[in-house]
Amino acid sequence: MTTTTDPTDKYEVVIGLEVHCQLRTQSKMFSDCPRDYFDREPNTLIDPVTLGLPGTLPVINEQAVSYTILAGLALGCRIPEFAKFDRKNYPYPDLPKGYQITQYDQPFCLDGEVAINADGRERTVRLERIHLEEDTGRLLHRDDGGKGYSLIDFNRAGVPLMELVTKPDLHTSEEAVVFLRYLRQIFRYTGVSDSDLEKGSFRCDANISLRTHGAQELGAKVEIKNMNSFRSVQRAIEFEIIRQAAVLDAGGTVEQETRGFVDGTGETVSQRSKEGAHDYRYFPEPDLPPLRIETAMVDELRASLPELPRARAARFESAYGLSRDEARTLTETRQRAEDYEAAVTLVGDLDLASTVAHWLIGDIAGRINELGRADAELIDTGITPKHIAQLVQLVDEGTITASTAKDVLGFAFDSGDLPETIVEEQNLKQVTDVHAIKDIVVTIIENNPKAVDDYRGGKESAIKFLVGQVMRETKGRTDPNSAADLIKTTIDS
Repeated sequence: MTTTTDPTDKYEVVIGLEVHCQLRTQSKMFSDCPRDYFDREPNTLIDPVTLGLPGTLPVINEQAVSYTILAGLALGCRIPEFAKFDRKNYPYPDLPKGYQITQYDQPFCLDGEVAINADGRERTVRLERIHLEEDTGRLLHRDDGGKGYSLIDFNRAGVPLMELVTKPDLHTSEEAVVFLRYLRQIFRYTGVSDSDLEKGSFRCDANISLRTHGAQELGAKVEIKNMNSFRSVQRAIEFEIIRQAAVLDAGGTVEQETRGFVDGTGETVSQRSKEGAHDYRYFPEPDLPPLRIETAMVDELRASLPELPRARAARFESAYGLSRDEARTLTETRQRAEDYEAAVTLVGDLDLASTVAHWLIGDIAGRINELGRADAELIDTGITPKHIAQLVQLVDEGTITASTAKDVLGFAFDSGDLPETIVEEQNLKQVTDVHAIKDIVVTIIENNPKAVDDYRGGKESAIKFLVGQVMRETKGRTDPNSAADLIKTTIDS
């Protein structure tokens, strides 16, 4: 679908998100069945409670409740004194009970907000609520010779699922993706979830509507599902904006419905008419008591919050003299930030904090990327903050050159040995004996008369060539600046 004009010239886009995040508990939401279903054979992690067999009763997972409140506190939510669970009558086959235990009018977290910067503009996204529920099973669609059918895997059913709902405060696909990336970062920082999109532990539905600029009433809301990556979210929203604009431009009416995103075509397709709350016939869950959230519990969870990424990045700028981009990169994950600070502490010199940052962001990040995993960290390489600290200290003390340090780092990644050990065993210490270097310089000058003549003729680049020859001869163990000075002095004498 294409259009010759930008739909936003005529229409204001209004977007609200529903973000579903599986929590990192050991067991499912209402039973002691293990929750880690990924890569398991279908229907091997099921139990009588999840299946809703007669005589079974649900028991609330206390850790899931704590994680939900912790996430809410990290996002500035208000924690009500009372909360309860409800039954949502569910007409689809992916929950065996025929209903879902969720929260309706008394969730664990209310309000809250997130500040984002997208499209070069600051925007505050208000949160409506965060509630806790059980996940559904998975429908696996098959096509057998043109005859379609679906299978159900109930392994995922019952996994603790936290749902965050925003106000309709987003207006572009970029804003939506920036918001989602920050949300995932917060969930990972607090440790409540791994938020892995590939495994489905972090999922998003988008509610999109269009209205003419200046209008107060929202347009018909279309819910988009089946988006399994940030790129899918962006593509689905952009397609839907164009589709709805085309309908309105043609004088039609946008139907309130649920549509699915087809990654292969980049289009959304109609799935069903959009249900309202009355369709689900919510009522309080009779098998679970209402909960009173004690102030002491909330205070304890608030005290356990880690330093969050934006606050940590600001501190890295002021305490370590890093640029804004460096600080943001080093605080992208909690593990990376902790590795950086551990290395700086081991170095013991704040003047070298920037050097530690350069190693982590540059050569070491390149090595980590070679693992081919988006979630890979320093710990996955066998390299520790102690390795980084020793490397920085060896260069700063003049024991090895910066060039040699790169080689030492490579050896460390291959063997796991500490830099000090590698330098000693492989005799990589910097050559500082002036007489030894002078002999090498004299030989190189004698063997390269053209470069010498070029230098005497005013070509400074000739010195770089001669320095390179010295570095090659000493296997990078000579300080290049010292070598350049010695070459010039020898030629000029």
